Amino acid sequence: MIFGETILALSSGRLPAGVAVLRLSGPQTRFVVETICGSVPPPRKATLQILRSPAGEILDRGLTLFFPAPHSFTGEDVAEFQVHGGQAVVSAILREVTAIPGVRHAEPGEFTRRAFLNGRLDLVQTEALADLINADTEAQRRFAQSNADGAQSMLYNGWRQRLIHARAMIEAEIDFADEGDVPGSVASAIWTDMATLAEDIGGHIKGFSAAEIIQDGFKVAILGAPNAGKSSLFNALARREAAIVTDEPGTTRDVLEVALDLDGLKVMIADTAGLREGAGKVESIGIEKAKARGKAADLVLVLEDLVDPQPIDTHWLSVDRITVGTKLDLVEAHEGRACHDFRISTLTGAGIEPLLNEIRKRTEARLKVAGDILPSRLRHVELLEDTLGHLRNALSGSHHPLEIRAEELRMAADRLGRITGAIDVEDLLDVIFAQFCIGK
Repeated sequence: MIFGETILALSSGRLPAGVAVLRLSGPQTRFVVETICGSVPPPRKATLQILRSPAGEILDRGLTLFFPAPHSFTGEDVAEFQVHGGQAVVSAILREVTAIPGVRHAEPGEFTRRAFLNGRLDLVQTEALADLINADTEAQRRFAQSNADGAQSMLYNGWRQRLIHARAMIEAEIDFADEGDVPGSVASAIWTDMATLAEDIGGHIKGFSAAEIIQDGFKVAILGAPNAGKSSLFNALARREAAIVTDEPGTTRDVLEVALDLDGLKVMIADTAGLREGAGKVESIGIEKAKARGKAADLVLVLEDLVDPQPIDTHWLSVDRITVGTKLDLVEAHEGRACHDFRISTLTGAGIEPLLNEIRKRTEARLKVAGDILPSRLRHVELLEDTLGHLRNALSGSHHPLEIRAEELRMAADRLGRITGAIDVEDLLDVIFAQFCIGK
């Protein structure tokens, strides 16, 4: 696809910086490079050149790279200027280049959008690039990189081809039933393969919870009675004074949250209001929020003061939990209830590291349940569920005409195609590319 306008943007980080990278893409790219640099460097070879305005004023000296179409990120002619990262330098270059007819500033995500429309990326890879840019942990980076390289797309495209093949065989059975060219054993093998495919898709959908943990974090809620040491543990895990700690009950009245990076895994720790009866109106709201966070968590830490034990009712919890005895520094090692999974002191640090290791192990265990390739968006899951629904209709409709069952296979393949963009998804594009920053 050929776009009429050439786009330009700063693709590197915030200015000032040591180096700034300005990216061009479009039909005027070669002309712009010739105008600004005097000549176009050899393809994909960084060349030191003087950048001048069309009037001949020196703007800067930097490296220029040229990527001729179609072997570029966008599939168009692309060029990059690597220049000094001063605000005035970058502003001058942007001003002079966009003054050239046919060149304008890029909109957010426009480079990636052109890459998609020119067939350089599919929608799943596009979304993975957004995830890669936003990755905070090693697990997020690996997950996004795998999808950006096409692992997820290959899986969905493979499933779609199986559906298309199955539909073709079933329709051949319809068209040539009297010819004897499509034996019944072929149809039987097709439906057996579709049953296997339904199982594969169903298992893949279940892996979305693991993908959510990678992207959004393993959610841990800290619950306990007032003054059980919840905020002290929260601060110890955050390694900063993130929550107010006092002897007054009910200090924490809202949910506080901090993200931890445990060996490349994102873990979200939530400090909550103390659970007790007879709380005031405002504190009761905090208690309800605490219970809601506990129900939504992947893991709950149930804290109890070893000096003044005040057990809380947790019968309403259905998620995994770890019991933690706190203020170990105020009791003898052999004192206190022996039923806690861990005994800690936020003052001395005793027991904190083993508790963190246990949280990390439980996070890893949740991720190992799923396969290597996971659905990375709720959009994918919804379309996969539609795919599975149509596939199951085809499998369970043995009493229906083959034409109806073949149509169910067609609709299943259509839903899979919408995930990667093989089927028209124009209504989704603005939403997807709005996630990107300008210059990407």
